[in-house]
Amino acid sequence: MTYLSTENLTKKYGLKLLFEGLTFGISKGDKTALIAQNGTGKSTLLKILAGKEQPDSGEVMVRNGIRVSLLEQEPDLDDSLTINEFITHGDNEMVKVVRQYEKAVEAQSQNYSEETQKAFDQALAKMDAANAWDYEQRLQQILGHLNIHNLDQSIKSLSGGQRKRVALAFALLDEPDLLILDEPTNHLDVEMIEWLEAYLTKSTLTLLMVTHDRYFLDRVCNHILEIEDGQLYHHKGNYDYFLLKKAEREEVYATEVAKAGKLAKKELQWMRRQPKARTTKSKSRIDAFYETEKKAKSGKVKQEIQLDVSVSRIGGQVLELKKVNKKYDDLTILKDFEYSFNKGEKIGIIGKNGVGKSTFLKIITGEEKPDSGDVLTGQTIIYGHYKQQGISFKENERVIDVIKEVAEVIELSNGDTISASQFLEHFMFNSKMQYTPVAKLSGGEKRRLGLMMVLIKNPNFLILDEPTNDLDLITLEKLEDFLSDFGGCLIIVSHDRYFMDNLVDHYFVFEGDGVIRDFNGTYQEYKEEVEAVLNEEKKNQPKKESPKPTNSSSNETKKLSFNEKKEYQKLEKEIEELESKKTEIEHQMNSEQDYEKLQELSQSYANTKALIEEKELRWLELAERV
Repeated sequence: MTYLSTENLTKKYGLKLLFEGLTFGISKGDKTALIAQNGTGKSTLLKILAGKEQPDSGEVMVRNGIRVSLLEQEPDLDDSLTINEFITHGDNEMVKVVRQYEKAVEAQSQNYSEETQKAFDQALAKMDAANAWDYEQRLQQILGHLNIHNLDQSIKSLSGGQRKRVALAFALLDEPDLLILDEPTNHLDVEMIEWLEAYLTKSTLTLLMVTHDRYFLDRVCNHILEIEDGQLYHHKGNYDYFLLKKAEREEVYATEVAKAGKLAKKELQWMRRQPKARTTKSKSRIDAFYETEKKAKSGKVKQEIQLDVSVSRIGGQVLELKKVNKKYDDLTILKDFEYSFNKGEKIGIIGKNGVGKSTFLKIITGEEKPDSGDVLTGQTIIYGHYKQQGISFKENERVIDVIKEVAEVIELSNGDTISASQFLEHFMFNSKMQYTPVAKLSGGEKRRLGLMMVLIKNPNFLILDEPTNDLDLITLEKLEDFLSDFGGCLIIVSHDRYFMDNLVDHYFVFEGDGVIRDFNGTYQEYKEEVEAVLNEEKKNQPKKESPKPTNSSSNETKKLSFNEKKEYQKLEKEIEELESKKTEIEHQMNSEQDYEKLQELSQSYANTKALIEEKELRWLELAERV
């Protein structure tokens, strides 16, 4: 069943064409990722699909009755509300159903009549249809996992990251038919990302998302839409499958361009002879020549980020921290921390939000002073610090002027020099974009420009605080290539596990209360070790004895409430329907030959079976009290 489809969507931003003639569809159960370079209008496209913006031409068609919800990259929330007011009084279908039910219960208890009974029955039916009985429980669970606890806090007082997490919680609780997510992992720590990853993988929600997190994309999505050079490509599979098919496509294209180039040279000789007789056959050959020439010239080498800037020489001493302590009120960030950095060392930093990772980086660069201890920096060390919030630019300034303010000429690692304009070309800012005001750049293009501003100063000690936010996957791959060959020291703070596993030698794990653990291995190995320790602790925990029931509790069973009676009756019907569904799926699996369809049926069977077990457990719990 197709939930949403588009036909020939086109959108311009001023004179810049973002996309043209896009036609595709999103079907029920799809978990789709959209991949494209920064500046190609990914966020704009998501807003158009959600009805927040209008295309210049083309049409978006949504199936009748299908609800579409969008989590924007920078959510616009009402500052006059508290978190609780925003979540429980927003324009959310689930909230409306719960609120209507609560009002009906209150009206019936205050003034029972046929009218209030009818309103109550209608509200009850809507609660059943929306499966809203466990709304409060799910609300607390989702908010807890996203580290949102003080629901009386005003929206106005929230940081950008907190606002994004509140908006994400609201989107998940709404449970729309199609959920559109724009960079959902931004501002989440690794634990939150892993929870969201598991939540969306198990969920039956239909998804369309833009994300730069490749582990997240690979584990959640089963369909990828790629926009490249104005063309739309479909990939039925995860990120690994996408990379394979993209490489195959580019190899075939390169071969075709090479053949076209050889043929164009041959045909050019014929054209230069200027045949006088313009027969139908010769005209056809002339037309074919221009087509071949066009294809040959289209095979330009793709723009790539060439980050081969020179690295200043590193002397004998790099950086040493001795007995460093740092504390804010009751929050201990560093406790007698000691470490001596070596040349060329690459370290990743992980830990929950709020444990002091960014403060640690500021102490290293001297932006903040420790409470006690010594930070000894070598005389030859030149820091390049890319901060989480990025770099602020004068919005009316042109891109090339931003670079020229730092350097007119840039020295490369081999001793050659290039102009500021050439440097921008290396970073995929073509001649037209170089004279574009910064205000017209996309979020990802601004972050790319910010990284250039750090690298242009030839640092030999790079500190990158969440550098991957808003960057497209193509840029990330090129950035990884550079950082792999970077000759200086490198510290990365990032929630992007894929990015760090590809680059760092070991991790500083901020465990809280000033404890920093040095872990040698990948993030995945660290996670497996933590889980193994937790499982061992559970095994060794003494089993708690169930308290013996008192005479009063054994003789008197708490009777079911009115709502519980309704739930009990509803469960019997639901279990019966689910059993029928399970039997039907079994029959389909026995006769199905298509592998992909068989996988879908197998997953549906497992989900149905788990749901039956869950509802039977609840039914038994209530049955004991009937």
